Amino acid sequence: MQYFARKFFECNILATLANRIKILQPPGGRGVPPPASKIAQAYSYPMSPMDRRLFTKLSALSLAATRLPAQTQSPSGAPTLAKLVGYAPVGLGAISDIFMKACARTPNAKITGLVTGHPDEKGPKYASQYNVPQNSIYTYETYDKIRDNPAIEAVYIGLPNSMHCEYTIRAAEAGKHVLCEKPMANSSAECRKMIDACKQHSVKLMIAYRVHYDPTFAEIRKMIHNGDIGDIVGFQGGFYGQKQAGEWRLNRALAGGGSLLDLGIYPLNAIRWICGEEPNEYRALVSTMEKGPRFAEVEQTVEWVMKFPSGILANCGSSYGMDGPAFLQIDGTKGQIHIEPAFYYGNVKYTYAGRTRNGNVAGGYPVTGQYDQFTAEADHFAACIRNNKTPDTPGEEGLADMLAIEAIYKAAGTPIA
Repeated sequence: MQYFARKFFECNILATLANRIKILQPPGGRGVPPPASKIAQAYSYPMSPMDRRLFTKLSALSLAATRLPAQTQSPSGAPTLAKLVGYAPVGLGAISDIFMKACARTPNAKITGLVTGHPDEKGPKYASQYNVPQNSIYTYETYDKIRDNPAIEAVYIGLPNSMHCEYTIRAAEAGKHVLCEKPMANSSAECRKMIDACKQHSVKLMIAYRVHYDPTFAEIRKMIHNGDIGDIVGFQGGFYGQKQAGEWRLNRALAGGGSLLDLGIYPLNAIRWICGEEPNEYRALVSTMEKGPRFAEVEQTVEWVMKFPSGILANCGSSYGMDGPAFLQIDGTKGQIHIEPAFYYGNVKYTYAGRTRNGNVAGGYPVTGQYDQFTAEADHFAACIRNNKTPDTPGEEGLADMLAIEAIYKAAGTPIA
């Protein structure tokens, strides 16, 4: 739209001026705009009332077009809001870099501030990339001053887990809405403090469970709730990978625990979300086979079983020291569905296959591009802010996961709270 409006202005007003003062087209033929010097010459001639009216009308159209957002439709399919929401990422690491790129793909969000511990390095880099003014770059020490910046309506917390609570509460006290990465915090006690602070200051709190905003999982959840595999009997799920020595996620003080808080939380949360129940019994084991500094503070692998009030059983696992899959299996009385790969983010397509009471099923969607999960999160939270709605993944969702995580570690004999 922006392109065509601008071209409409160029072609019409230049044609009008050309007819009056006989501006010659430059080499290249009809439809090629004349040189800037000729345009300036044309504007120096008086215009008739008709020309002035046309010029004013078309100028306004062109100016309006240039002020349109870079994107006029979100790839998530979310409706375009009348006014976008300004976000300030807190901590400019890899996850925040992904979120900022996601905001640039939707007309509903814009990066309007930055909070970083590297104001002389990362600050200018991202400010230039997203047109953030210098006075909207904050440090962790000056973070509270975001209260005075109306362009920032919400913050995105992409910090280590141990910092989520403090920076959520400070944002709430500054009157800013909070989109916080998972896990919500290092303990259920911190989660409750975050929820209370946001309620006290009348700001919204959303936890970034991107799977909830993914079309593959939405499709599967709909099939389950429609009874396509009968009653759910059990789940199997896992998310396994590698972390290198020295990464902050292997530091208990920063991470709160091991892979369960980073990787295992994906099958845990997906299972809770899909079955609509909270687990009430747990069995768990942790194991660290590798000797050395890498797993000096957190376990290498954790495996656990959960039982739900209905009798559903879920067998899950995660690891920071295993080359394994990311998957979810859902078994019912009349069928089953298997999703693999699941939970990853990046250049990957979630894929499911299985058998239902209606026959075999298969499908899936890419995680990025048209169905980008981070863009969908930004769109959803922006719409909640504009329309005064509670997010689909509020703070209470993060609290429920943290209570389950604490129960799993307790069942394994390695309590974290």
